[in-house]
Amino acid sequence: MEIYLDFVMFLNFSVDFLLLLGTNRLSGFPLSPGRCALGAALGAVYSGACLLPGFRFLSSLLWRGVSLALMAGAAFGWNRSAWKRGGVFVLLSMALGGAAMQLRRGNLLSLLLAAGGIWLLCRVAFGAGVGGREYVPVTLTHGGQSLSVLALRDSGNTLRDPITGEPVLVVSARVGQRLTGLPIEQFSTPLETLARRPVPGLRLIPYQAVGQGAGMLLGLRLEQVKIDGKAHSAVAAFAPEGLEGSYQALVAVQA
Repeated sequence: MEIYLDFVMFLNFSVDFLLLLGTNRLSGFPLSPGRCALGAALGAVYSGACLLPGFRFLSSLLWRGVSLALMAGAAFGWNRSAWKRGGVFVLLSMALGGAAMQLRRGNLLSLLLAAGGIWLLCRVAFGAGVGGREYVPVTLTHGGQSLSVLALRDSGNTLRDPITGEPVLVVSARVGQRLTGLPIEQFSTPLETLARRPVPGLRLIPYQAVGQGAGMLLGLRLEQVKIDGKAHSAVAAFAPEGLEGSYQALVAVQA
């Protein structure tokens, strides 16, 4: 049986690309097709190299693991959430390979048990359940510079500007520091900071958090806010803490 190198590489690229896209969709993150294509390309090169004389050692379990890690890093990055997505991608890859083997052997029970095990592991990895969160890319423009951050769609974010009634985007103080140049500690003392008038247009945004009393956040109308590529209300409030994990902003569900 003849095996064509270009066909093997194309097939692996297609499968890996779909698996990487599916991992992002499963975990609620933006699809990021460009980065997923880069990861899939690395997988295609690896699959082709395994067929070349003198490189057969690459098909060992160790090098398979290395290739999967590099693909996940290229597609998802290297932060905490990326490691979780990388784990799900490895599980999906193993599930696909196992499913192909079990179907070939006609072992339906093993196939069902494997599928159930993968689903359970995904639930453990994402805590509240697979697909329980949705993240969207947000681009913030102010003072001639643009920042790209990841935001969580939050059904509990009903914050509105008391002056205009517009919905307010909540971003971390570290993002606010980069946009305004203010020292990060000044976001924890909004009244004192506003009294100094360090940045034109600063205002106070009242908020009420579950289990906490009412308070104030520093707010600012930015030049432009794009949520998932679409322009939205440009009023942002800066949270002094609590937004430094997988995401750096909160947007309303309807945004």
